[in-house]
Amino acid sequence: MSQRPSTTPTDKRNRARIFRTRLLEAMAARALSQADLARQIGVDRSTVSQLLSSDGARLPNAQVAAECAAALGVSSDWLLGLSDRPETAADLLATSIAMTAAERAMIDEQVFSWHREAQGTKVRHVPATLPDMLKIPAFLEWEYAPHLARTGAEAIALAQDRLEWLRAAHSDYEMAMPIHEILSLARCEGYYTGLPKSLAKAQLARFAELHTQLYPRMRLYLYDARRTFSAPLTIFGTKLAAVYMGSSYLAFRDTTRVQALSRHFDGLVREAVISARDIPSFLATLHTD
Repeated sequence: MSQRPSTTPTDKRNRARIFRTRLLEAMAARALSQADLARQIGVDRSTVSQLLSSDGARLPNAQVAAECAAALGVSSDWLLGLSDRPETAADLLATSIAMTAAERAMIDEQVFSWHREAQGTKVRHVPATLPDMLKIPAFLEWEYAPHLARTGAEAIALAQDRLEWLRAAHSDYEMAMPIHEILSLARCEGYYTGLPKSLAKAQLARFAELHTQLYPRMRLYLYDARRTFSAPLTIFGTKLAAVYMGSSYLAFRDTTRVQALSRHFDGLVREAVISARDIPSFLATLHTD
């Protein structure tokens, strides 16, 4: 049976040096003196002094390290050089997952701010209906009329400004959506019940036009929802992913979850029944009459 390698004296001295450096850094950030820290962790001032002044391999025991970390609002792993993140586990969780309100609006402020943050990176998107950046003004007005806080003209103008910004941004857009969404639009069925046929036709024509203009910087894939499924979501580069839940967004900033959602999206692309290069010819086969 193999044995775990023992820590060498050099390793211990290096870890002790890191501990002293980070302890001093955290104390300075909290404006705590040695006496202040000793009082908060329940030890003599001389104990703190020894930890800070020793040039050898002296490290605190687990209890003292934990008390120092708690008093300074950092993690024990960071103090001991086992992690590069000073935040506690609770703080890391709070910053890695957040729930924010989702406006029922055209390109709401939160989503637009995430797009600005991700400008120049790859954005992956599964829309709730059609991609907002491909919608024509008349369709936006039909879809959002019951929810407009401003006058219709003001809301449409604001949405158009933001949509133009998105189209001009130096980002790479990859979108995936179920094929039945496009078919329902063409037939004015389901979500699109009550949509005038002429408006559906104009929206599909603009859809094809914009996809041709923006391809390959913007690519759309259609998948069969009977074979694979996805909740609406957007992945902004490599550092942020947001899942749309209707009244709110569940936003993730930790690398593991962002990568997991990216792999999920890549699976939708692999399962696509209509690839990006075939979108124009597919749209040309649809009839709204």
